[in-house]
Amino acid sequence: MSATRPLHLAAEIGGPPRYDAGSHVALARLAEQGALDYVTLDDSFARPGPDALAVLARVAPATSRIGLVPTVTTTHTEPFHVSSAVATLDWVSKGRAGWQADVSTTEAEARLFGRRSAAPAAELWEEAGEVADVGARLWDSWEDDAEIRDVTTGRFVDRDKLHYVDFEGRTFSVRGPAIVPRPPQGHPVTVIDGTSGAAREPAARHADVVHIRATSPEQAGALADDLRRRAAAHGRDPATLRVLVALTVDLGDAETAPEPGLESGPRLAGRGTYFRGGPVDLAELVAQWHRGGAVDGFHLTPIAPERDLERIVNGTVALLQHRSLFRTFHPGGTLREHLGLARPAGRFAAASTSEPRS
Repeated sequence: MSATRPLHLAAEIGGPPRYDAGSHVALARLAEQGALDYVTLDDSFARPGPDALAVLARVAPATSRIGLVPTVTTTHTEPFHVSSAVATLDWVSKGRAGWQADVSTTEAEARLFGRRSAAPAAELWEEAGEVADVGARLWDSWEDDAEIRDVTTGRFVDRDKLHYVDFEGRTFSVRGPAIVPRPPQGHPVTVIDGTSGAAREPAARHADVVHIRATSPEQAGALADDLRRRAAAHGRDPATLRVLVALTVDLGDAETAPEPGLESGPRLAGRGTYFRGGPVDLAELVAQWHRGGAVDGFHLTPIAPERDLERIVNGTVALLQHRSLFRTFHPGGTLREHLGLARPAGRFAAASTSEPRS
């Protein structure tokens, strides 16, 4: 990977369960001030609190540029509903939506639904890949110009530009078409944590952004190279895959010397490698790893969101911007534009235009 590629930064805005939207809105606005690519909101069936996707739908009209990426669990949920909900978030945010696919592996979570027992991670991630696949097909099932909205004739949609997807997966089948028009981004951005072996194949095949955990630039580079090789094997352009290191950060004592580099330490919600230090030290680490070409950027999870995100934005990010290592404004209006990713063409529209005329 070339070290001249743009640096990408994202942040988690979760933490202890909160039932009002005010804190999430404030954190998302703070991240937006720092021109971060996106914020994530972690979620699972094992934790109390409101649904992450619904919370970020509330955050959407209170922000204007920042990307919004909730965790969406693909186990025990309906793929059609997942696709519709993520497409709706893209519409209400005017093209700033993504989703982080995750799986549910515990028997306790399975009992919440009562549909089936817990399954091995490998099976669940195979299913998650199929959910991502059918989601993209459903987003394409409306061509971009399918809506007519002709009041005089009463025609809302051109039925010839709606398509069945007829998807048959291992655990589900979906006929389609979608009930939500094609999202503004074409495909909202798909994010997967690709550190574990079970998740790596669906991440390489379906994700636009992959989060990894690594304790050195060399390890991060090896993981990124492996993901890009796998993506190429699936016929993808590996240059379109964005790989970000997931890092849990504790910036609680900015006046003392940090523990050097990355270390084993407390994890937040089982995710991320731990870093303790000050905003300047974090900026040095980010710059060093990115300059070495190991990764495209970092996904930062603050241990104390209100305290640490402020220090990330006004300390770490400000220093990176001062050194011309990170942008000072969002380059476009959509999350895909922030990430330097093209808007994908609809597969059914491309097929119809390539058919020979009689």
